[in-house]
Amino acid sequence: MSTPLVSISYVSAAAESFDDARLAELLDQSRRSNHEHDLTGMLLYRRGRFFQVLEGPQDAVDELMTKIRRDPRHTDVRMLLSEEIDERRFSEWTMGYEPIGVPSTLAPEGFRDTFDDLESDDDDDAIRAVRELTVWFRARTAAEV
Repeated sequence: MSTPLVSISYVSAAAESFDDARLAELLDQSRRSNHEHDLTGMLLYRRGRFFQVLEGPQDAVDELMTKIRRDPRHTDVRMLLSEEIDERRFSEWTMGYEPIGVPSTLAPEGFRDTFDDLESDDDDDAIRAVRELTVWFRARTAAEV
């Protein structure tokens, strides 16, 4: 019998700012580790905040989340969504990453340039924001392939 797959989404604050070189190092490390532990997912970083979706076997996801909570690079780790899944949404990514730049002009109405809505006290709003960001990421990266 195969182990059920789970997907978790969380946000955290970076203990220190990440420049492109530190992000590249983090991604390299994450991709190697995720490959070894049968994990897939995506990562967004914006203004000192991380948003990540991890998916894989329950034990591997739980183990990684324990490490992330203890990792001095992260503070204020907040679980947003945890669910069993039938199939992976990021099967092609050991850790997909999309940089989110700071807009130089006024953003159009409805544009999300922070992760504030992910951290809403209203769980329904946070879950909606998680789902919107994962759809955005998949659509954006699919268009680039």
